[in-house]
Amino acid sequence: MTAEAGYEYFEAEPAVGIRAWAPDRARAFAESARGVFARIIEPSTVADHECREVRAQGGSPEELLANWISEGLYVHEIEGFAVHTVEVTVCTGALVHGFLRGEPFDDDRHRPRVMSRSATRPRAAVIEAQGRIETTLVIDI
Repeated sequence: MTAEAGYEYFEAEPAVGIRAWAPDRARAFAESARGVFARIIEPSTVADHECREVRAQGGSPEELLANWISEGLYVHEIEGFAVHTVEVTVCTGALVHGFLRGEPFDDDRHRPRVMSRSATRPRAAVIEAQGRIETTLVIDI
């Protein structure tokens, strides 16, 4: 975790764990979402043609993170939207708002690696440590 911001995966059988970090909560939440969507479809195969607005609310940082990821997964699964990049424009204690950039799913170019169902809140964590925000969550597959 030497980069200013990023994400990595960890074992959480039978699910997938994603740890993300950044200097602030908005960027850490964006990195968390990037990690989720990159696990589903390789971002380099997705064009940045369209945009989908996503927002979520929560009573705690952990609930907010889980709801943010769940709302993004809803757009992916229900609209068939493949994600290239994620931008968080607002991230307060109770609200996160941002955009998923990508394109409609294309069977010829997008090969799903896994099928995600939900972010599991009991395994979500948001911690401020050493001048940065670290998030951890588990995605059921």
